[in-house]
Amino acid sequence: MAEISGVCDPRFEAMRKVLSDNIDSGADVGASAAVVLDGELVVDIWGGSVDEAGSAPWGRDTITNVWSSTKTQMTLCALMLVDRGLLDVDAPVATYWPEFAANGKAGVLVKHLMSHTSGVSGWDQPVVVDDIYDWEASTAKLAAQAPWWEPGTASGYHALNQGHLVGEVIRRITGKKLGQFFREEVAEPLGVDFHIGLPESEFGRVSNVIPPPPLPIDFASLPPDMVAVKTFTGPAPGAEASWTKEWRQADIGAANGHGNARSLAIPQSAISNGGVVNGVRLLGQDAIDRIFEVQADGVDQVLMVPVRFGIGYGLANDTMPFIPKDRRVCAWGGWGGSVILNDLDTRMTITYVMNRMESGLVGDFRGSALVDAAFAAVR
Repeated sequence: MAEISGVCDPRFEAMRKVLSDNIDSGADVGASAAVVLDGELVVDIWGGSVDEAGSAPWGRDTITNVWSSTKTQMTLCALMLVDRGLLDVDAPVATYWPEFAANGKAGVLVKHLMSHTSGVSGWDQPVVVDDIYDWEASTAKLAAQAPWWEPGTASGYHALNQGHLVGEVIRRITGKKLGQFFREEVAEPLGVDFHIGLPESEFGRVSNVIPPPPLPIDFASLPPDMVAVKTFTGPAPGAEASWTKEWRQADIGAANGHGNARSLAIPQSAISNGGVVNGVRLLGQDAIDRIFEVQADGVDQVLMVPVRFGIGYGLANDTMPFIPKDRRVCAWGGWGGSVILNDLDTRMTITYVMNRMESGLVGDFRGSALVDAAFAAVR
């Protein structure tokens, strides 16, 4: 039986068994899980190895690239500006970023960026991964291009560029890029080990992600003007990109956050705990409530499955099995399997982070099993 380290309230002991079983079965190589309940970190567990060779154990301070789970930390930052009266999600993006009005985007609202309905779900070609490391050039390119569908009418998952879009709005308001804002306004006040733009001094703690099987999509067989094709090829980084210095150090608020379950759960618990984390007020309830305003509810043009988006998070529907329908819950996850779930009814945040990636874009059976075990503990 795989050894699981850390602390676990006895009520949540089933989560320790799930994590151990996943490692024993090979479903996980190294992973961590956490729960914050009513403001208290009641589960903070980890186990397995930093790589398939078992060269070192996954430790308390092991971190990894969490892909789109980064988006939840980005959303937290935007909502903090909403709470401060500095950002109006109902306002045009051009209110804060005038250049963005170009090419038919004057009517795109901030909430369209945050709910994947802006029509700008990727970069126009030509674009390669190296291009998105250049903040000024990559955001200028997004500002100049035309939307790929009528903004506000449907969702198309902003897989790789949402952090540039929302991050540039944050920069125009605060003078700080997203990574700096998160570090100074969230990570440092809370003492959490999550990074959007990882200092080279921390590289030694990184467990490289283990790439997943290829996506079950043959893009070559699809029309090149299809929104999904344009998004997933504009650009198309492989998981191996996250192993590079350039990726780690860039500001990619949609995809390159580095952390573990604990460092995701503690900031995210602001959503489930009335905006306060360890005595630090990040949000008010009015800003939190905006998450649950449904912005899109239908087949997403990029994910190609039904998705229900509020502002910044996914909401319960039939294709998101780890989001209970009978609770006020918002959630998201990352390519390969990581999960973040905030349950406002029980004041609970659940997170799961791992290095072995599955092929799914947002969550899979491993995170779902941990979420189920956590909910069973509080019923």
